[in-house]
Amino acid sequence: MKLLLVEDERELSEALFQILTNNKYSVDAVYDGEDGLDYALTGVYDVIVLDTMLPKLNGLSLLKQLRKSGISTPVIMLTAKSQIEDRVRGLDLGADDYLTKPFATEELLARLRSITRRKGNVVNDNILTYGDISLNLDTYDLDVNNENIRLTLKEFEIIKYFMERPKCVVSKDDLITKLWGFDSEVEYNNIEVYISFIRKKLTYLKSNVSIVTIRGVGYRMEDSIV
Repeated sequence: MKLLLVEDERELSEALFQILTNNKYSVDAVYDGEDGLDYALTGVYDVIVLDTMLPKLNGLSLLKQLRKSGISTPVIMLTAKSQIEDRVRGLDLGADDYLTKPFATEELLARLRSITRRKGNVVNDNILTYGDISLNLDTYDLDVNNENIRLTLKEFEIIKYFMERPKCVVSKDDLITKLWGFDSEVEYNNIEVYISFIRKKLTYLKSNVSIVTIRGVGYRMEDSIV
């Protein structure tokens, strides 16, 4: 699983980075709110661990901008403040959980496991599911009823992005920015080709899941059984 850690206390950040990587998380660590926002908007993460008090852009403002931009990645807030009103404000802005400093690393790891379970589509650390499809995050295999097919790296990244946002409309610009980078020279027709490849593989596997076109807007992953 890939995490974004936004924490300005260098010693704490380095300690958390070591603990998380030792527990098989892939971690990007940044030290201020502006970098945190940039990474969160341009990267693809399973969870964001976000400090409240940050230089350049505080954690709550960062969170507000993420949710306004349509980023639904689960966020665990780290805070030195224990007042109820501070937690309520963060939760109202879209935080998924809170940890008050100082905290035990075992509790952070437990909350990370819990928050990924609450997303509703993580079977274990390396399997993502939606409808009748399962995606192996290690091997890039797409499975439907014990029939599977190997995806290319970019097909894997695209379908994973959709599976983490089922029923959400995703624009071509979203895909380009998140998966290639905002300065990429990838064009819309490249996206269309990849979507076509993925659709053919879903059809080959006889899946109930499809990626439908929302004309003039983008795409959405749907399950015909739901």
